[in-house]
Amino acid sequence: MALKERLGTVVSDKMDKTVVVAVENRYPHPIYQKTVSRTTRYKAHDAGNTCRVGDRVRITETRPLSRSKRWTVAEVLSHSPKAQEVST
Repeated sequence: MALKERLGTVVSDKMDKTVVVAVENRYPHPIYQKTVSRTTRYKAHDAGNTCRVGDRVRITETRPLSRSKRWTVAEVLSHSPKAQEVST
């Protein structure tokens, strides 16, 4: 069975070893055919606390790590410019 993967943006990093990732899904409306976007928020495990708000990340499905955490950060695709300013 293949693991599910999602691309999203980190919207919260206030928890220890956990980030909240917002994934935007775009699809055409069934009747009006206008593009509709729906945002889903996933809690993902970030073992090294490396992600910051605004980072683009790839998350993969994993075994349940807590009550609400079923995803883990596979890789950070790009860092947020604001996160780079704060860290330097």
